[in-house]
Amino acid sequence: MSTLYLLHKPYRMLSQFTDREGRATLADVIDVPGVYAAGRLDYDSEGLLLLSDDGALIHRIAHPRHKQPKTYWAQVEGEIDATALAALRAGVTLKDGLTLPAKARRIQTPDLAERTPPIESKRHPVTSWLELTITEGRNRQVRRMTAHVGFPTLRLVRAAIGAWRLDDLAPGQWRRQILHAPKPPAKRPGAKPRRRFPS
Repeated sequence: MSTLYLLHKPYRMLSQFTDREGRATLADVIDVPGVYAAGRLDYDSEGLLLLSDDGALIHRIAHPRHKQPKTYWAQVEGEIDATALAALRAGVTLKDGLTLPAKARRIQTPDLAERTPPIESKRHPVTSWLELTITEGRNRQVRRMTAHVGFPTLRLVRAAIGAWRLDDLAPGQWRRQILHAPKPPAKRPGAKPRRRFPS
C-alpha cells in the first residue's frame, strides 16, 4: 500500500521544498513529511504534480521508460488552426530532435481560477486554448512545440498524468490517494509450475 498526493502547483512556484533565493516552494502549500515530487513542473507552469514517500512509486511515475502520458492545457497567442494541430499530432522537429506524435485538439477555455498575475489582454488580445497529450519529458517541451508551429504558449496547465487528473483542485490545494498493491494473478487449476532452465 502506497500513499500518493495530488497537488495543484500554483504559477511561479518551484517543484521542490527549499530554495536559497526565497522563491515559493512546495513547503508553502503542503506539509507532509518525507514526500518527494514524481517529476517536476516548471516554475512558470501550473497544474498537477504527484508526490509520494514511496521511492519505487515515484520511479514508476517519473521515469521516461514508463512513458506516462501527460496532458496539458495551453493558452496560446492567436487562434490556433488545423494546420498547427496536425503538425503537433505528426511530431515536430525541435533542436533536440523530432518529437513523438502527440494528441492535440482545440478546446474551450477550461474552468480554471484566473492566474496571478493574469495574462495581459492588451498585450495578447487574441488567444485560444488547446489540449496536448505527450509521452516524453523534454525540457519545456510543450512551450517549444507550440512556438514551433507559430503559436507561443502564454499559460500552461498540466491537467493529467496517466490516470491521475487535476479535476477540481484549486491552486495550492491537494488531496491524498491510497494505492493498493495489485493482487497477483490467480493460478489456473491444475497448472504445472514453470520449469527453470539453467542459464
